[in-house]
Amino acid sequence: MEMKSQRPWVDSYDPWVPETIRYPRIPLFKIIRGTATRFPENTAITFFGTEMTYRELIRQVGLLAASLHRMGVKKGTRVALMLPNSPQMVISYYAVLSLGGVVVNVSPLYVEREIEHQVSDSGAEYMVVLDMLFPRVRNVRAQTPLKEVIVTRIPEYLPGLLKVLFPLVLKIKGEAPDRGLETDVRYFSDLLAESDGEVPEVEMAPDDLALLQYTGGTTGAAKGAMLTHANLVANTFQCLALASEFARPGEETFLDVIPFFHVYGMTIGMNVAVALGANMILFPRFDLKMILRGIKKYQPTFFPGVPTIYTAIANHPDVENYKVGSIKLCNSGAAPLSLETLHQFEKVTGGLITEGYGLTEASPVTHGNPILNPRKAGSIGIPVPDTDVKIVDIETGEKELPPGEEGELCIRGPQVMKGYWNRPEETAEVIRNGWLYTGDIAKMDGDGYFYIVDRKKDLIIAGGYNITPREVDEVLFQHPKVLEAVTVGIPDQYRGETVKAYVVLKPGENATEQEIISFCKERLAPFKVPKVVEFRPELPKTMVGKVLRRVLREEEIKKQKEKG
Repeated sequence: MEMKSQRPWVDSYDPWVPETIRYPRIPLFKIIRGTATRFPENTAITFFGTEMTYRELIRQVGLLAASLHRMGVKKGTRVALMLPNSPQMVISYYAVLSLGGVVVNVSPLYVEREIEHQVSDSGAEYMVVLDMLFPRVRNVRAQTPLKEVIVTRIPEYLPGLLKVLFPLVLKIKGEAPDRGLETDVRYFSDLLAESDGEVPEVEMAPDDLALLQYTGGTTGAAKGAMLTHANLVANTFQCLALASEFARPGEETFLDVIPFFHVYGMTIGMNVAVALGANMILFPRFDLKMILRGIKKYQPTFFPGVPTIYTAIANHPDVENYKVGSIKLCNSGAAPLSLETLHQFEKVTGGLITEGYGLTEASPVTHGNPILNPRKAGSIGIPVPDTDVKIVDIETGEKELPPGEEGELCIRGPQVMKGYWNRPEETAEVIRNGWLYTGDIAKMDGDGYFYIVDRKKDLIIAGGYNITPREVDEVLFQHPKVLEAVTVGIPDQYRGETVKAYVVLKPGENATEQEIISFCKERLAPFKVPKVVEFRPELPKTMVGKVLRRVLREEEIKKQKEKG
């Protein structure tokens, strides 16, 4: 009873959800080994018509692991993966982990500057990259620690006719990558074909590092959250516990369009699906027609996603023609979900959406709304099992606040990271006495439901992606005509938020909105590029000269409300 008074949300758990879980003390890759033993003939991956069983998946994981080991990958070696959702992504991820290596997820959207920073900061010596993305890696490779680059191609896992047609379509579009001209790379298919399949048994402890997941955090350049095997195993089982009454081992089908290089997709879309022995329908990118056809053909039961995806599907004029009724459970994360989208999506599918909350530093899931018990409007739900949460005063971060009062959200649990890679000072800022200080302003009601009311820092969340305004600001300042600039996240019906830049030009200079946007496109991943640019003679500032981002955001919200 004492524990329940400290965790008032426990009384709101669905009947099957335990307050605490006994986690297996195993490295993460052993989950896929266990699934391959239990469900060897179950389909593990479906990729544009190609199907791969768990028996074949674990075989290919072993083949790649053996080749990587022969190349020098061992315990602690950082291996960067720059891949979309594909069989190669799943195989590479578990192969690296099985050797005690550390996965470094690199977004396929990143441009050269971002790739160079992440590879260099992590000390990654190996990389697996899609051929279409390789030119960006090639351009910065000399400035990074990379010893070996392994190139893979989408057609390697396409069925017969598509294998032939895909390169032709790329050629027509002018997007076909150079082939066979690289002498200093390895090829994924060769590594599998030439492998002896002998993988050494590596001694690993649950607290060993498994993943460096880069996050913009709250300021400056992206930094690597150090997530251990224990962190990732715990979060996988925490998520399974929430849906255990609905999730039938060996019988579910996941629609996986949320990217596995993002921590949310990696945990919910891949690790949870693998632990269940589910069939993962993989899509390398979001294309509404492709997704709807995939739903109609494969009849997925679980659909983790982000609000923009659910909005697009719910508003499609012919959605009823795509047999979307197979979907029984969705997990929405990465950005706030509007009630309108929730109700509309549930109406057309008959399934349920449970909105949750998480952050890279927590593997990522910390909260979720119950499935059967009340889902409260605007709430991120209640903490997952074994997770303690408190609200503290913003000024000192030490005084715990009672229900109803707003303060900083702090989290403690087995899914919380060890810290930031090679950043002890920044780690000390966010992890204090075992508590992760999230930077989000929240409140808790009397039933233990939490609500995010603001962000302590200025992070922009657009379409589920975290964007650090300062990083965009720094690119804007590189423009020769820009005197001052500041980036703000403004409300957007589709993306949740979108990026707007406020720019003050140098005296006598003229520039267009498109000129500024084009400049940013060359230096930033597409999701970070400002969609709107407003030129101003000056920016609002504090008495000490700090730009007031919040004032600009409030002005924009007011302007949008007046427009109706």
